[in-house]
Amino acid sequence: MYWVNGVPSTSVTLNDRSFQYGDGCFTTMRVRGAQIEHWPYHKARMAAALECLKIAEPDWVTIESWLAVVLETMAQETHAIGGIKWHVSRGQGGRGYSPANVDTPCHTMSSFAYPSHYATWQQDGIALGVCQTPLSVNPYFAGHKHNNRLEQVLCKAELEQGPFADGITINVQNHVIETTMANLFWRVDDKVFTPALTSSGVAGVMRRCVMDALVALGQPMVEVYAPLSQLLCSDEVWLCNSLLGVAPVSRIGEKAYPIGKLTRTLQGILNP
Repeated sequence: MYWVNGVPSTSVTLNDRSFQYGDGCFTTMRVRGAQIEHWPYHKARMAAALECLKIAEPDWVTIESWLAVVLETMAQETHAIGGIKWHVSRGQGGRGYSPANVDTPCHTMSSFAYPSHYATWQQDGIALGVCQTPLSVNPYFAGHKHNNRLEQVLCKAELEQGPFADGITINVQNHVIETTMANLFWRVDDKVFTPALTSSGVAGVMRRCVMDALVALGQPMVEVYAPLSQLLCSDEVWLCNSLLGVAPVSRIGEKAYPIGKLTRTLQGILNP
């Protein structure tokens, strides 16, 4: 089901700036027990993205009241777990690219059932390909989940021609960044690594939760600019996003990886 500015609807106007220019940002949230998991982190990431894009920060009381309606609707369904996508556009109009005189952002929210195959990925792992479409480098937008997702669209189009459900993305500087839908972590000996996202990529909420959990476990971790060759030498690899949680990576290309003890520990902490 869909809501636009708190009202059930399935449409926005053709001059909406997200449709015209990708002018906005979004987040996807897991819902369990009629509650949004990690809501403070989602709120903080949206506030940071809106500030970066110079879109007016919303009245959070209003946003939470709209989300309460979505949650109430979801609670009437039979699914114990599901998701909400919250998408913000700068609004309607403006002359060309100019955002002048556009001062009313448009908020759309949608609810959906939890993907049934995620349980299999969480248990058995996911095999990854390597995408050939490179990610651009833009330190100003790095980390934020803005509405310009063409790179991910092209990467997904590549994957649909092969056997892999997801793929590793690499930027034009030949650094591993993430997969098309999740953040990456890997372990070598007693140290954990994750890509630094200061030039490319999305700093996901579950990535932050994994990093918090590693600190609590006393597990050393380093954010790195790493080539693919470094990732391929790992002892253990996992990926994460807010909806999937933590899932092991069982294979990258032709190379298999064991499902490690640390991955299972993190799943016990962070997965439903």
